Amino acid sequence: MFKSYRKLVSTVAVVALASVSAMAASDASRTYANGKKVIDGGMTYPVKNGKTSSYHVNTQKAYKDVKFGRTATADEIRAWDIDVMPDGTGLPEGEGSVEEGDELYEAKCASCHFDFGAGGAGYPALQQGNAYEMQQTLKLQRLKPDDDGPKRNFGSYWPYASTLFWYIQTGMPHPAPMSLTNNETYALVAYILSINEIKIDGEELDDEYVLNRDNFLKIVMPNKDGFIPKIDGKDGLENTRKFYDNPKNFGGNKTRCMKNCFDGEPKVARIQGVGISDYNPPLSSKKEKPAKKEGGSGNEAKEIYDASCAVCHATDAMGAPAVGDKKAWAATLKKGIDKVYHNAIHGINGMPPKGGTALEDAKVKAVVDYMVSQSK
Repeated sequence: MFKSYRKLVSTVAVVALASVSAMAASDASRTYANGKKVIDGGMTYPVKNGKTSSYHVNTQKAYKDVKFGRTATADEIRAWDIDVMPDGTGLPEGEGSVEEGDELYEAKCASCHFDFGAGGAGYPALQQGNAYEMQQTLKLQRLKPDDDGPKRNFGSYWPYASTLFWYIQTGMPHPAPMSLTNNETYALVAYILSINEIKIDGEELDDEYVLNRDNFLKIVMPNKDGFIPKIDGKDGLENTRKFYDNPKNFGGNKTRCMKNCFDGEPKVARIQGVGISDYNPPLSSKKEKPAKKEGGSGNEAKEIYDASCAVCHATDAMGAPAVGDKKAWAATLKKGIDKVYHNAIHGINGMPPKGGTALEDAKVKAVVDYMVSQSK
């Protein structure tokens, strides 16, 4: 987040944490055993009579002869330690072009994130225009109803591209995480960078641009320096501790306080005029179902499918049996229709219960029947 905006929106929350910390403990109880202060928002409590506050503490010494498990092997550690850090730690060798990423995106990502990463149907946008221009919107506030607000997405808001690489490779696509190769992940990252119009070492990413480990490390995201305090690097924890130890950084007071914090009444800035009162059509308090739209299909199960299920079942990109795919549904129905109903109602693999809706069981079954009828 842009620094000035970050300070503004975080002031209330941080001051509250600081004040609670001050009220609950003295400076002595706000220090670790090594003498360093606890970062605001957390604290340590002294142990008295075997308790901290009303909670008992196990004061016994650790049993020396008790052993739990075994030391992890080098291969087990490597399999677990798969995150990618901003300095390149964990970033594998590989390569992929923007054009390859475009094809992969259409096959594996567009069904949720829509064309060109525009987002929709509850899935986040991956871009909202030129990332360098969108980053400047992070300073905006909606002080009037028609004011533009901040545009937060990968290109404008995220400080490091390494997080994108790690997230795609370990968590995407949603129904089949960890299924992408290193080359496929590089290609998808290259494509997402290109639709955000992000340059690498001054170079625009055209279709032929190939992203690899070497040029990946040259990526500088527009919002790289937009967060405070600076938490990265070996001094990150100390920088954070020093920042929150000075109340002027987030509230303006010289000391921590819960009362008499200001001379007179504090000035509170409130956002005005953002309420919406002129609704068209007007709001109604009637508890009745809306009238059926003219020109509708007349098939409630189909309408529910179109609104809530097609995003995953229209194609096989999400790993779900696509409506109309006779072979896929024949395999699904081998378990018996009751099992299919059960999975639809209670969820299975990447599908949430009832597809994430609040439908009655009977309506979920009706939608399943509709999909089956269209796949014979």
